[in-house]
Amino acid sequence: MPPRGRHWAPEHEPIGRILPGEEAVDEPARDALAALGAAIRAARKDAGITQATLAELAGTSERTVRDIERGSPSPSIGSVVAAARAVGLTVGAS
Repeated sequence: MPPRGRHWAPEHEPIGRILPGEEAVDEPARDALAALGAAIRAARKDAGITQATLAELAGTSERTVRDIERGSPSPSIGSVVAAARAVGLTVGAS
């Protein structure tokens, strides 16, 4: 079972809402996505599970897990939160 109780939050002020269909992702958002993806990857590896197993636990595809771990802005926030929770992380604003 993955560890529980860790929390991840961005190290900058919230940047506001990113609306559906917006093409550009600003630099703070890209940095936050990359940091969150790295935290999810590290927690997954600490838990000793594969990307395929994480995908199953999070109810998403292995491709989505790969995108999340590399900080891609394409996965939905729901998929990112589900992946984080599956490895014992909570996600919130600081």
